[in-house]
Amino acid sequence: MLGLRLTFESFRFAFSSLHQNRLRSFLSLVGITIGIMTIIGVFSAVDTFRSKLQGSVDKLGSNTIYIQKWPWQFGGDYAWWKYVNRPNPTLRDFRKVQERSVTAEAVAYLVYAGNRTIKYGNNVVEGAQISAVTHDYYKTWNFELEDGRYFSESESRIGTAVTVIGHTVAEGLFPNQVAVGRMINVMGRKVTVIGVFKEEGEDMLGTSADKTVLLPLFFARNLIDIQDEQYGPEIAVKGRSGVPVEEVESELRGVMRSVRRLSPTQEDNFALNKSTILTAGLDEMFGVINTAGGAIGIFSILVGGFGIANIMFVSVRERTNIIGIQKSLGAKNYFILLQFLTEAVLLCLMGGAIGLGVVYLLALIFKLTIDLNIVVDSGKVVLMFVLSTMIGLVSGIIPAFMASRLDPVEAIRSK
Repeated sequence: MLGLRLTFESFRFAFSSLHQNRLRSFLSLVGITIGIMTIIGVFSAVDTFRSKLQGSVDKLGSNTIYIQKWPWQFGGDYAWWKYVNRPNPTLRDFRKVQERSVTAEAVAYLVYAGNRTIKYGNNVVEGAQISAVTHDYYKTWNFELEDGRYFSESESRIGTAVTVIGHTVAEGLFPNQVAVGRMINVMGRKVTVIGVFKEEGEDMLGTSADKTVLLPLFFARNLIDIQDEQYGPEIAVKGRSGVPVEEVESELRGVMRSVRRLSPTQEDNFALNKSTILTAGLDEMFGVINTAGGAIGIFSILVGGFGIANIMFVSVRERTNIIGIQKSLGAKNYFILLQFLTEAVLLCLMGGAIGLGVVYLLALIFKLTIDLNIVVDSGKVVLMFVLSTMIGLVSGIIPAFMASRLDPVEAIRSK
C-alpha cells in the first residue's frame, strides 16, 4: 500500500508540475513527438508497402519456377553481356520438361504481346496485354474468374478461337452488358469470350489481369511467332504439393542442362527464377529503408531527450526549495527520485501518444484521399510505449538523482 501511495503521489506532483508549466511542457514534447512519429510512421508505411508488394509476388506462386532467358536480380552488377546471347525457352524445351520432370504438378508455356488494341463493334480498348498460354497455365498462376470459365483441355490443344478477358477490357467493350458469349476482334481475328477475370486493380509491381486478353497458345501461333524473343517466351513450372521448391529447382536445372546438352564445365544458358528471389530483394530493400527511417527517428528522439533533460534540470532548480521542505517533512530520497522520473516519463509518453495520434490521422487521410490502407498494428503501439518510457528514464535519471541527493537545509535556504 505504501508503494502504491508513493507512486500516486509522484504522479500527482508530476501532473501538477506539467499543468503549471504548460507552454514549457508542450515545447519539450515536440522533439519526442517528431521522433516517435517518424519511427512509427516509417515502419508502418514500410510494412504496408511490403504487404502489398508481397501480395503481388504471391501471384507468381510460392512453389512456381519460371524458366527464362534473363535472371531476376536485385542490386549488384547485372552481367547482361552473359545473358544477351542465351537462347529463349522453346516449345521443345517445354515438351521435354513436361516429359522428364517428376516433381512438377504443372508445366505451362507463356508468351506476351503487350499494348494491343481490342475491338467490339464501335467500342475499342487500347493498351491491352495479350497473353498466350498452354492449358496448365491456370495451375501456375493465381487468378479468379467473375464470369464464365477457363479454356477446356481440348480448346487449348487444338487452338480454338476463344479468350478469357480482364475486367477492364470487358467494361470497355461491353459497358453494362454480359461479355461471355460475344465475339471480339483480337489482332485481326474473331475470338469468342468464354470468361472474365475478377477485377484486381493494378498492384505494386504493375501487374494486373484487368487488361489481359488470354488466348490458347496454339491459337496464338497463327497470329505471332510464339518462340520469338520479342514476345518474352517462358516456361512456368509448379512443383507438386509437399515438394520443396529447392528440389524442383534442382531437378529443372538437371533437365534443362540435359535438354540443351551442356557439358559439366559449361555454365547454365537459362535462368530459373522464383518468387523467393523477389522476396529476398524486398527484404534487403526494406531493411535499408527501415534502418534509414529508424536512424532519422532516433536522432529526433535524442534531440527531444536532451530537451526534456534540460527542462528537468530547470524544474529541479525551480523546485529546490519545495524539495527541501518535502525532505524536512520526512520525504525519502527515492520518493524525490520517483517524483522527477515520473514527470520525465509522463512527458515522453505524452509526446509519444501525440506522435502515434498523428500517424493514425495521416493513415486515415491516405485512406480517404487515395484509398491506401496504412495499418498501424498493435506492435507499433507497444513500441511507442517502450521507446517513450526508455527515453523518459534516460532523460530524467540525472536530474532526478541530483534532486534526490539535495541537502534539505541547503535546499530550503536556496530561495
